[in-house]
Order: sequence, then structure tokens, then C-alpha cells
Amino acid sequence: MRCLIEALGYAVEAFPSADEYLKSGSIHKTACVITDVQMSGMSGVDLHSRLVAEGHRTPIIFMTALPIEELPAVEDGVVGILRKPIDVGRLIETLNLALNRS
Repeated sequence: MRCLIEALGYAVEAFPSADEYLKSGSIHKTACVITDVQMSGMSGVDLHSRLVAEGHRTPIIFMTALPIEELPAVEDGVVGILRKPIDVGRLIETLNLALNRS
């Protein structure tokens, strides 16, 4: 994923966990977050909730192997929910949508 997004010309920072991202100091310079729904430690949905609660309106793209209808209702900046295996074309479309929002 990182290599693909870098090949599209975007700068990428990858983190081993949601907690590491929150500790990184990168939140204020983040243009878009792409996160898995299920992760060890804090889930992607919990990460999104925390960012929203702290006033961050960063666009979020979720990836999941779960049926989408099983996900909790999320709004506030969720641009897309992509099913695994990820369709590269759909990822690019969703990323472009997230980065070109007004």
C-alpha cells in the first residue's frame, strides 16, 4: 500500500499501530488516514472516534475484511470503506476523493 501511494506521488508515513500514530506528532500534518478496521490494540474505528473527539477532521479511508454492514455507523470524515482484497482502482479513486475535498 505504501509503495503504491508513493508511486502516485504522495508522501506517506506508515505506523505499526493507531497508538503509534497518535504519539507521532503527525496528526496535524496528515491529509488523509488509511486504516484497517481491525488492528491489535486500538481499532481503526476507535482511532477515528478519538480523532473526531479531539477535533481533527482528517479524511479517513477504512479497509476491512468484515462485511461492511457489520461496521458501526461512522461519519465525520469517512470518505470510503474498502473491502479486502483492496481493488487498486477503487483505492485510487477514494484517495483522490479524500485529498480533493473542499
